[in-house]
Amino acid sequence: MSSGNHTSLSLDSAQEIAIGALSFIAKEPETLGRFLSLAGIGPAQIREAAMEPGFLMGVLEFLLQDEQLLLAYTQEAAIRPTMIAAARLVISGDTFEV
Repeated sequence: MSSGNHTSLSLDSAQEIAIGALSFIAKEPETLGRFLSLAGIGPAQIREAAMEPGFLMGVLEFLLQDEQLLLAYTQEAAIRPTMIAAARLVISGDTFEV
């Protein structure tokens, strides 16, 4: 039974959230360096890696591990912090209702 006020997050929307998060991370060189180190890639590989769902999941997981960064991004993007976890689930192939 659906109450009518839940909508499914589409894959496109989830990817847009992840790409927005990557752009947000890229604005701060220290944060970007920390992310790239964890991802095991260099700056020149970002565009190619961003095409991979696993990479986008990694971007979202990176945010989920840093509450301050998560809150800063979600405030700038005007989305709820729970949308990051929802987007991560959708990109992974799971379903989630928001």
